[in-house]
Amino acid sequence: MLERTMNVATDPILTSILDTDAYKSHMQQAVFHRYYDVTVSAEFRCRGDDLLGEYAADISAQIEMMRSLKLDQEEFAYLRELPFFQSDYLNWLRQFRFDPSQVRVRNHHRKLDIRITGPWRDVILWEVPLLAVISEVVHRRRSPHIAPAAAVTQLQQKLRYFRQISADVDLSRFKLMDFGTRRRFSRQVQFEVVAELQRTFPYLIGTSNYQLARECGLPPVGTQAHEWFQAHQQISPDLANSQRAALQAWLDEYPDQLGIALTDCITMDAFLRDFGPAFAHAYQGLRHDSGDPVEWGEKAIAHYERLGIDPLGKTLVFSDSLDFDKALMLYRHFWQRVNLVFGIGTRLSCDIPAVKPLNIVIKLVECNGKPVAKLSDSPGKTICHDKAFVRALRKAFDVPLVVKKAS
Repeated sequence: MLERTMNVATDPILTSILDTDAYKSHMQQAVFHRYYDVTVSAEFRCRGDDLLGEYAADISAQIEMMRSLKLDQEEFAYLRELPFFQSDYLNWLRQFRFDPSQVRVRNHHRKLDIRITGPWRDVILWEVPLLAVISEVVHRRRSPHIAPAAAVTQLQQKLRYFRQISADVDLSRFKLMDFGTRRRFSRQVQFEVVAELQRTFPYLIGTSNYQLARECGLPPVGTQAHEWFQAHQQISPDLANSQRAALQAWLDEYPDQLGIALTDCITMDAFLRDFGPAFAHAYQGLRHDSGDPVEWGEKAIAHYERLGIDPLGKTLVFSDSLDFDKALMLYRHFWQRVNLVFGIGTRLSCDIPAVKPLNIVIKLVECNGKPVAKLSDSPGKTICHDKAFVRALRKAFDVPLVVKKAS
């Protein structure tokens, strides 16, 4: 199937407000109910040397077109049938419109400079679709000749190889989720890749994209992101208690569902110190998003065992830079000890020969006018303008400063 020629300056990339990751809607409902008047700022980062400033005008044009997106009647009916959402939030979401004035886009010395400011209930929905827009604009400009068939062919080759290298493994507990929205080559590539997985890969259990889930009849998957924990650094009156406050607020909103907790906003060790027996029993599992995945998984299993919890009753979700090889390695290591789910993103939706995926993020930098930070388990992922606040955060959570060894 060939895509028609598209003009990224005049044709909208996004055609549905549901073309986003599920965790954004899940967090938005919690913010709507609990933090309606909280304000935040978020900023774009490109983790690499890409000079993306030249695409600022095209991206701005796409942002302007996003103001027309709204929840239509069929989409509203779809969300209403899901167990996650309450009627007051859905009725409010029907009236929601993107406000492009909340987004500042600049070509700053050839680098793409984007800052989003406004009520958290609004800003929270910008991140994923905006990253998808940036990625698609760049790839359409750089690789206009690429059709979705190239991605599907590449996927078919990877699946053949996966079947070969996993022939000696019991895959009955292997579970895959599509996490490909944010850095996809294009919307059409993501949709066709997921459709191919549905046809030929029996281990696909869901997608993070709500529009795709609806159109393909797949379960939508996702809970919370780093911003949930970051914002609580300023919402909570006690910085040292902010992570526990975030964990409890999530349980208050979703006591019996969406129970996978993200662990690396302030490092895994700091997370586990806060993840005591009550939380460990209440949450159904944990998600890995930075640092060594085997070390992380071993820490998680040991933590459950120390608390007298059978790890086989819990789930570990791996989602950091995964591909099929890495997922299979982790499955071989852990599958008999804990439930496993693998979320693969860029290596599904932007794995095309001769195409370089973008390593791009949008992260919270302020809440209620004050700094917030993410202290990742991976060097180089910490994002914060205020060094004094980073020091305060490290002190509050007893996170030592990582000193790089001389080469």
